Amino acid sequence: MFGLLGPNGAGKTTTVRILTTLLTPDAGKATVAGFDVVKDARPLRSHIGASGQYSAVDEHLTGAENLEMIGRLYHLGARRSRQRARELLERFDLAEAGDRPVKGYSGGMRRRIDLAGALVVDPPVLFLDEPTTGLDPRARAGLWDVITELVVGGTTLLLTTQYMEEADQLADQIAVVDHGRVIARGTADQLKDQIGGDRIELAVGDIQTDAGALQVTVPVTNGAASLADALARLSSAEVTVRDVGLRRPTLDDVFLGLTGHEAETTTSQDVDIEDTDNTVLAKEYSR
Repeated sequence: MFGLLGPNGAGKTTTVRILTTLLTPDAGKATVAGFDVVKDARPLRSHIGASGQYSAVDEHLTGAENLEMIGRLYHLGARRSRQRARELLERFDLAEAGDRPVKGYSGGMRRRIDLAGALVVDPPVLFLDEPTTGLDPRARAGLWDVITELVVGGTTLLLTTQYMEEADQLADQIAVVDHGRVIARGTADQLKDQIGGDRIELAVGDIQTDAGALQVTVPVTNGAASLADALARLSSAEVTVRDVGLRRPTLDDVFLGLTGHEAETTTSQDVDIEDTDNTVLAKEYSR
């Protein structure tokens, strides 16, 4: 699993659109599964699946009908499309809901049926563009389990995300993207090692009563000794320490260290919901 990590506007979705043949690049070259994304766009589409930032499902159809429709668009035939739909409903724990209209599904169920749609043709390469956006923590954790199972089963997966924890938890390799450029690449541990050391986190003063209460994160070397020294100095200065901890750098620290700003999300003013969804991809393939 390869993670493309960065805030909104960094270029993640544009990259996915190019790699899934939905957008022609202005320059350069890209290949997926051995296919050139421009010259071999048509045959490539039968080797990839994609799930966009928003669930691209027809809420007036049932879950099964949505999956059957995608199968028909990929020319699987009526019988095989129905069979594949039932297989995927079982795989994603949606068998009981499969004959109900999608408009009654929860957010997590919609994301699962959308991801199932990306797997109708059992592609060797799968693109997931911020698949857990808008999900509650429980639904997000459930989708993480599904994604992990796909990778264990042999699927090559490119995951875009703006959640540091998600990249840390799931990705084998990570590329950090900011303003359209890759600024760092490696495993999560390798990226954290780039900024080195540990972090002391301190909460000093009384937040309830002290206007000067402060929370501080300080990068240090020789973490345990530095923590002991810091506590001794604060004690001698009669500074109240409410909470203290020593931790390794996170990917948030990495992003801040590499860019000089936090990986805060911004509001997108121009979002095309259908840019990277599997329905559009299937329609393109059906032409």
